[in-house]
Amino acid sequence: GKKSLRQKAVDELKHYYNGFHLLWTDTKVAARMVWRLLHGQVLTRRERRRLLRTCADLFRLVPFLVFVIVPFMEFLLPVFLKLFPEMLPSTFETESKKEEKLKKKLNAKLELAKFLRETITEMAKRNKADAG
Repeated sequence: GKKSLRQKAVDELKHYYNGFHLLWTDTKVAARMVWRLLHGQVLTRRERRRLLRTCADLFRLVPFLVFVIVPFMEFLLPVFLKLFPEMLPSTFETESKKEEKLKKKLNAKLELAKFLRETITEMAKRNKADAG
């Protein structure tokens, strides 16, 4: 059913709390990775990607905090997210946004696979015609 205004507000507060908690955890892990890097250890590809994502999230946090700190500015957040979809740190994304991104990536991969299949078919026809 429909949620009351109070329940929506509580859900949003939980969402922000979880996002900040995840960001804090990622920051602690990234700090350990930086410490390892400074002491000459090599990071795996997965660790390097996580470190880069966390650093990007920390830089995205600065404009996001303006919306959280300034009173009534959070009402403009959807407008800015529509204009700048990558502005929100990754720990604050909802499941629906993650699924939407995955669908877009999958569609792009399918289009690329279709293009490659057509190209290979065309090349096979040309080779068959040249050989025949």
